[in-house]
Amino acid sequence: MSIKIITRFRVTCVCVMTLIAVSLLSGCSSDKEPVAASVPEVSVVTIKAQSQVLRTELAGRTQAFMVAQVRPQVGGLVLRRLFVEGSEVKAGQVLYELDAAPYRAAVAQSEASLAKSRASLKAAQVTAKRTAELAKFEAISRQDNDDAQASVQTAAADVKLAEAALQIARINLTYTRIVAPISGRIETSTITPGALVVANQEKVLTTIQQLDPLYVDVTQSTTELLRLQRELAAGTLRSAADGEVDMALRLEDGSLYSHTGRLKFSGARVNESTGTVTLRAEIANPERQLLPGMYVRGVLEQARDDHAILVPQQAVTRAASGTTSVLLVVDGKIEQRQISVGRAVDHQWWVTSGLAVGEQVVVEGGQNVRPGNQVSVVDNAAPQVAMTRQG
Repeated sequence: MSIKIITRFRVTCVCVMTLIAVSLLSGCSSDKEPVAASVPEVSVVTIKAQSQVLRTELAGRTQAFMVAQVRPQVGGLVLRRLFVEGSEVKAGQVLYELDAAPYRAAVAQSEASLAKSRASLKAAQVTAKRTAELAKFEAISRQDNDDAQASVQTAAADVKLAEAALQIARINLTYTRIVAPISGRIETSTITPGALVVANQEKVLTTIQQLDPLYVDVTQSTTELLRLQRELAAGTLRSAADGEVDMALRLEDGSLYSHTGRLKFSGARVNESTGTVTLRAEIANPERQLLPGMYVRGVLEQARDDHAILVPQQAVTRAASGTTSVLLVVDGKIEQRQISVGRAVDHQWWVTSGLAVGEQVVVEGGQNVRPGNQVSVVDNAAPQVAMTRQG
């Protein structure tokens, strides 16, 4: 009986051991089965050369084309003001009238003096003619004849003096009507009728500003100006429009002004406190949308590169040392390369060296790969933007 039990126990143990061995073998065989490795996917942009205009945004302010401060040229009592404050006036339009009575009297007095001088000249001429005839017969002395001839010249000079005095009196009479020296928008009046003014006084009666066209004064740093000059000299860039530079305006609210100006003047002196040079442009202002003193940004087209290379900013990595690099896909594998970048063109970098036309730059998925990894490529068309902003 005991022998049978022992035999059954041995058979059971053998079966259990067999099952364990089979399980272990099956587990080992499953571990050795090959697992398919997935190839990471990256989005790339193919480098293309393009014509890129270098536009620079510079801060500045608007200035009136002409400014005239109105002052009286003769003294007197102000009788009337003949303009509406803040309105447009024309050159020669009467702005104020002064009491002209004293100046009319001065004109009359000068006219009388002139008439008297002319009468004296006529009498002197008659006398001189008579003395000259008598001198031929030696009826009078030579001295008397010389004095008579000199009297004619003195009387003629008195006539010229009287004519000049009359002209001055008439000019002063016209000055009692104070007129606009230029056309433009007139400001508020600092005096009212009944006020007494004097000639060439320090206090301004009013001011007129010509607003169409208008000047725009912007400033550019000498650092940027020197860099632009070096690139033009090296042939990296070429001057836009043969040196003729147009300027668009970006207003304070970010909108672009509807008219385009043209650069008229570039300062020949650097501001020592700011290190900048002043550039002046002239721009049309028919709607009077611009007013003197407004803050604007001038957009200048300064140069052009017909073979510019731009890459999205998200594709460029900058190390702590300051070097910049991108990831490329070369023969299906990732390659890292250092590049040099210059200006920012909205959301892109203007690449100056390190890339060639036709190469594929990784713009998305680069964080999941390393140099040397095999990748699959998805083309990503990057937007082409053509405005460089500085300052």
